[in-house]
Amino acid sequence: MPPLYDYLFASFAFILGASIGSFLNVCIYRMPRELSVNQPKRSFCPSCQYAIPFYHNIPLFSWLFLRGKCANCHTRIAFRYFGVELLTALLFLAVWLKVSASAGTTSPNHTLLLVLPYAVMSALFIVATFIDFEHFIIPDEITIGGTIVGVLFSFAIPILHSQSSPIHGGLLGLLGAAVGYSALWLVVQFGKLAFGKKRLTYPTPQPLSWIRRDEEADFTIGDESMLWSEFFYRGNEQILLNCSTITIDGQSFENVPVRCTSDWIHLATQKWELNQLTEFHGRVTAVTLPREAMGLGDVKFIACIGAFLGWQAVAFTIMSASVFGSVIGLLTLLIGRREWSTRIPFGPYLALGALLWLFSGPELVHWYWQLTLPPIQ
Repeated sequence: MPPLYDYLFASFAFILGASIGSFLNVCIYRMPRELSVNQPKRSFCPSCQYAIPFYHNIPLFSWLFLRGKCANCHTRIAFRYFGVELLTALLFLAVWLKVSASAGTTSPNHTLLLVLPYAVMSALFIVATFIDFEHFIIPDEITIGGTIVGVLFSFAIPILHSQSSPIHGGLLGLLGAAVGYSALWLVVQFGKLAFGKKRLTYPTPQPLSWIRRDEEADFTIGDESMLWSEFFYRGNEQILLNCSTITIDGQSFENVPVRCTSDWIHLATQKWELNQLTEFHGRVTAVTLPREAMGLGDVKFIACIGAFLGWQAVAFTIMSASVFGSVIGLLTLLIGRREWSTRIPFGPYLALGALLWLFSGPELVHWYWQLTLPPIQ
């Protein structure tokens, strides 16, 4: 391909990525809030709900031109909107450069078809990462939907798995999804057995509150506030409280053990249905909380990764994500901010590991084996 065409296609990939990034911002904001990504069709200011006209919604430039503020109410617009557009543009460019380099050297030109599934996969990763960072969930539209799309691409573009037959490509996509899901599902099950409870004790009683908020509730101990639903991943978990005082439905008790399920609070022979309460509060000296090794969203997310990249990428991604998590945990410990690492979800590490496989994974694996295995005499 002549150099001029190289520059034109690379520029197009960057511009397309920035434009897609603008839509990804819509998904990142609306999906966890269960808002339609289609209605309203135009983006709006999160603060004043102002429908943004097209001339104020030009990817990258509008945020810079408006200095990161809404043109209507002048409220600050988070840098994340610009960052997502730029990141998507750079990823689309990187995908184009990698695939076009492969097509021009070791593979036939139909390798260029890989730009489409890799670009779609990168977009899914970006949405999953930013939603997981903010809300600690990965929507099923991304995980399950992404797995289905990855399998369909495997059938339609079998070279995605280095195959020429659509049947073989599709089967490898299904195998990658199955291996990915099974691997992390086992991690979740064994992790629950090994680390399924977390007990905290306090030298002085800490304030406790449970306050209903529509279908959710805020659960606060000391300075830390959590969503009640976060503790009931499977539905049969329990929270155990040692309360120096507690007030439930106008009744006060002292020095009592309390057991909470997702829908009930138990105290000796009495129990109250949480749906009938607006709040309860007190002070605790100890609490036992249920916990998971990771959420089911991560399990479904690695299935999506496997569908696009194959079972080898699953193994590499899980190992890489574990290394990234360990390094971040160590760094936060060294700087005295260990609590930061406990609030970082695993999904972004998985996305980063999968992208590392996409751009240089096989080469890194080859280098590792060359480094560790003795030379053949």
